[in-house]
Amino acid sequence: MIHIHETIEQLNQRLMRGETTREALVAGALEAAGLPAAKSVFTKMYPEAALAAARAADASHKAGVRLPALAGLPVSIKDLYGVAGETTMAGSVVCQGEPAQTHDAPVVARLRSAGSAIVGKTNMTEFAFSGIGINPHYGTPVNPTDQTVARVPGGSSSGAGVSVALGLSVAGLGSDTGGSIRIPAALCGIVGFKSTQNRVPLEGALELSRALDTVCAMTRSVQDCITVDAVLSGALLPVRRRPIAGMRLAVPQTMVLDGLDHTVAQAFDRSLSILSNAGAQIIEIPLTEFADIPKVNSPGGLSPIEAYAVHHERLARAQAQFDQRVAARVMLGAPITAQQYIALLDKRRAWIASVERAIEGFDALMCPTVPTVAPELEKLIASDDAFFKANGQMLRNTFTINLLDGCSYSLPCHREGELPVGLMLSSVHGDDARLSAVALAVEDALSAHR
Repeated sequence: MIHIHETIEQLNQRLMRGETTREALVAGALEAAGLPAAKSVFTKMYPEAALAAARAADASHKAGVRLPALAGLPVSIKDLYGVAGETTMAGSVVCQGEPAQTHDAPVVARLRSAGSAIVGKTNMTEFAFSGIGINPHYGTPVNPTDQTVARVPGGSSSGAGVSVALGLSVAGLGSDTGGSIRIPAALCGIVGFKSTQNRVPLEGALELSRALDTVCAMTRSVQDCITVDAVLSGALLPVRRRPIAGMRLAVPQTMVLDGLDHTVAQAFDRSLSILSNAGAQIIEIPLTEFADIPKVNSPGGLSPIEAYAVHHERLARAQAQFDQRVAARVMLGAPITAQQYIALLDKRRAWIASVERAIEGFDALMCPTVPTVAPELEKLIASDDAFFKANGQMLRNTFTINLLDGCSYSLPCHREGELPVGLMLSSVHGDDARLSAVALAVEDALSAHR
């Protein structure tokens, strides 16, 4: 059975050499999706359509047609995106009976136009509202990186992350509102890219927070993220490769380094040493603006306020059918007035300007993606207190960049035999191309010492 643990680039090289076919890759991915390790990863499968896309790409290749990078390769899409003829469930049961989508979401249509073999819709936290990935309705995909203890996959794009980590897809289309791409990428040992929000169209994605939602994906490498982003956005990032030597990487000293567990602290310190030895300038900066986030994001919080606006009718109709942990967070937005909401948006705008001034002149911000390794699943299912504590920890560092309306990568920085740890590289709004060049250089430096 074929599990795909190669990059899109490597697979296309093998396909050019005739060592495999797209049909074989997709058939292997579909077969592996039926194994126990893949339980609860997908909520819906598209085997016939995926195999048809793979066969069509193989036939075009045989006829000498030059194909796009994703043509005929297995890709997964989060159960947040509209597919023509289907009701978007978004990890919930509350949406049952709501109207079917009349057309594909733009990003789904773009993946199809690129020839992708969409193998299925992936499981997720209900309505994308948690960094843990637990789903009481459809089960929770188990993090595949620990064979001894069942650990959380990270959320909300849980199935998307596990589909890539298990080799069931070359890319997992997800979303990132407070960290929902970068958290599962970090916990599952893969790469996640949260682009600047307005880079990729949000249409056709079931909304959580219109101020923060970002359409983006996880893959096995930075270059693969750049390749997939070009399809999702419709425009290739003009990335100019640069050497790591001389790059100025800022490490904020406020909040993001608090409470790191031993594995994360060790991997992060080791990464700083590797990058410094490779010639990067590692510069500690206070960035005290991060301490202001609770004040800026109050009362209620942007996500709960906007989520309540989206879901208040569903809550009124069927609150008992919600994941009660999700319902509790959405309800935080219920009492907030329009006056308070607009004041929050104004505070955010001023905070963004302050942070942008503080980090001007640096190539990227750098910190651990999340402060701990993946928590044990059963403990968080059993205890609300443990769940909400862990959820806050998971989202703490990643949310800073959503609030900034910036762009961000999570790269694996652990070593063989260690639980996965993510290194987060971030920058300001619209700096996606320059940040991608930094991420490529950092990835090269770290992979030489894995």
